[in-house]
Amino acid sequence: MTIRVLLADDQALIRAGFKMIIDAEPGFEVAGEAADGREAVDLTHTARVDVVLMDIRMPHMDGIEATRRICADERLAGVRVLVLTTFDNDDNVILALQAGASGFLGKNVAPAELVTAIRVVADGEALLSPRATRSLVSRFIHQTRPATPRLAALDLVTEREHEILVFVAHGLSNDEIAARLHLSPLTVKTHVNRTMIKLNARDRAQLVVIAYQNDLVRPGDALPEPAQRS
Repeated sequence: MTIRVLLADDQALIRAGFKMIIDAEPGFEVAGEAADGREAVDLTHTARVDVVLMDIRMPHMDGIEATRRICADERLAGVRVLVLTTFDNDDNVILALQAGASGFLGKNVAPAELVTAIRVVADGEALLSPRATRSLVSRFIHQTRPATPRLAALDLVTEREHEILVFVAHGLSNDEIAARLHLSPLTVKTHVNRTMIKLNARDRAQLVVIAYQNDLVRPGDALPEPAQRS
């Protein structure tokens, strides 16, 4: 199946570079190009898009608002947004995740990493670039979020799901969590999927946001040891 990608960036040169990379990859196709957020939302509806590569700073409508509109639209439930940004110094990164983005990458991303990232989010997983550290994510969440009551749906999460959720928030993959808990990766994936359903999370990136917003993980926390079970 071909993965159809929409390029949303106000710089034509950047779009041209990404288009060259994507069109050269078997199983990938650039479905359209948008020069601003409003156009990105419109094309997402009409171009049968699987993944949107979304710049944050664009005219008429920024990438955060465009991401929010795409991810809130039930007709676009299968569309994933991958934000492209100079995120090392970008306070808007976490706002994009809260809006529903499935991950983010720097604009200087290597071609192979870009292709892998598109494939990962197209498969419904979340992608946080290796350079996007846990401290970066947690710092921005605590800087930008208003005080909110604890998410009531967390009461539906089992002890095992809670444990795995914390590991997810620390940035561990399913394979890494499985190794720590002596479970199969498939079992971990099942727990993650059940947790997403219970917490109404779009994907793994949303679980990270929820965990930090509800203080399940805090800046500076060490990676916890697995719980002892009899």
